[in-house]
Amino acid sequence: MPQIEFLNISKKFEDSIAIENISFDLRKGELLTLLGPSGSGKTTILRLIAGLIEPDKGQILIDEVDISKTPTEDRNIGFVFQSYALFPHLTVVENIAFGLETRKWSKEEKTVRVKELLELVGLTGKGKRYPRELSGGEKSRVALARALAPKPALLLLDEPLSALDMSLKENLRDAIRNIQQQVKVSTIYVTHDQKEAMEISDRIIILNQGQIIEIGTPQELYLRPKSKFTANFLGISNIFDGRIIAVKNKKQLETSIGLIVLPDLNRIKNDTLAIAIFPEHINLSKNKQENVNEFPAKVIKANFGGSIIEVIVQINEVNLEIKLTSTQQNQIFKKNDRVFVTIPASSILILEE
Repeated sequence: MPQIEFLNISKKFEDSIAIENISFDLRKGELLTLLGPSGSGKTTILRLIAGLIEPDKGQILIDEVDISKTPTEDRNIGFVFQSYALFPHLTVVENIAFGLETRKWSKEEKTVRVKELLELVGLTGKGKRYPRELSGGEKSRVALARALAPKPALLLLDEPLSALDMSLKENLRDAIRNIQQQVKVSTIYVTHDQKEAMEISDRIIILNQGQIIEIGTPQELYLRPKSKFTANFLGISNIFDGRIIAVKNKKQLETSIGLIVLPDLNRIKNDTLAIAIFPEHINLSKNKQENVNEFPAKVIKANFGGSIIEVIVQINEVNLEIKLTSTQQNQIFKKNDRVFVTIPASSILILEE
């Protein structure tokens, strides 16, 4: 049974549509990430669930109870804001305990809970410090501990790592995921960072312009995206528009790099579509192999990266990115080499949406 159900929700701000007719669910104990560009509706969804704004249409259910008009303080939700929103005049301990004051926890209960949380988020020994004495990563940990203090049924995180540098981001991302799994709290995480979403999530919702484009696990969305937008946004390279044509009574795909033979073109309903070609699955040789989907090309760039060589080749004035693994590096390629590129059918994704 889903812990949260977001049913046909729409929200406008004046004449601007923030989200329109959106539905999804969150499973118990799951970390679900809302991923999309700025203005796609991610934070609006979070604020609706938190009760900071009300939907114009639709229902928000938590454990099958409609909470669409329930006040924020009665929703049992922890929220970590992008700015952390720590109280500068309170110590770490006082910040963490703040959410327990209105819930009438006893002094002993608060002391035990705060001690547990300091240990959980890795801040033991820093309870007497003030926010000004903390690093960005430590502030984020305090905000997380404060959100978890009342033992919420749901945790919402709005771009909690956006203000941190790369090394801090990676450490804290892992810490958030480990803590979430330890506590087993259902979590909705907002980010515009594709790498962050792929590494932290159980499932991801791809959003754009107030609409859900796709929902799936990180593996499903990267290995089998359905839409051109998803493939582009997740950084999948080699995306080309194509048109199905008949060549000698056989269907082939006409693209800017040439005609491509694919075994499953008969199932495609539309004549036009897009494809994505995984760069790590493409074969490269200095000698013609007489393969299906083999194209003559010219090397534009070759970067040696140890276990991976990144090669850019040009076919019909169009660039194609190739990543050669150590098992494929039996030849050395350099700029201006004339080569032959083979694109196996298994490396080609058909994007129909």
